[in-house]
Amino acid sequence: MNTQTTNPDKTVAAFIHLSTFSKYFIPFGNFIFPLILWTAKKQDPFVDDHGKKALNFQISMFLYFVLVAAIGISGVVIMGMNISEQGPLFFSEDSIRVGNLNTAIPLIVFMIIIGIILLGLFITDLVAVISATIKAKDGHNYKYPITINFISSTNSGDHTSKNEQFNNTQNQTL
Repeated sequence: MNTQTTNPDKTVAAFIHLSTFSKYFIPFGNFIFPLILWTAKKQDPFVDDHGKKALNFQISMFLYFVLVAAIGISGVVIMGMNISEQGPLFFSEDSIRVGNLNTAIPLIVFMIIIGIILLGLFITDLVAVISATIKAKDGHNYKYPITINFISSTNSGDHTSKNEQFNNTQNQTL
């Protein structure tokens, strides 16, 4: 959807996307700063749309990272226990020796796969945020890849409830 608005605040929308890079300097900055900028200019539909999309993407990327890290840690623990039961590893104060490298290869391959997935998430995050910033600065909408919509888009003019009993105030009694 590449629609242009008549007078959008393109600078704020671009800064919302760029502010997600603050996570590399401040913990959870990728949630805090976009949320502050988005709520400050929420009345502008262009900024509102970009704010929701940026936050949805950052929440999604965080969950993907946590999921992949949890799978990686549990896999390493399970495979590490399997290796230690077979006795090929020798732990001492100075070094770790692998007695039979063939038993450690699945663990190494698993760790490489998890590392590649995490690197892919990192690259996707960088490319998507930069692309969204450029699109916002040009006044276009941008759809982030692999995003779960936690904050859904609502029509700004329609604040009626989908439940009929709340819309009809004459039938309400205390």
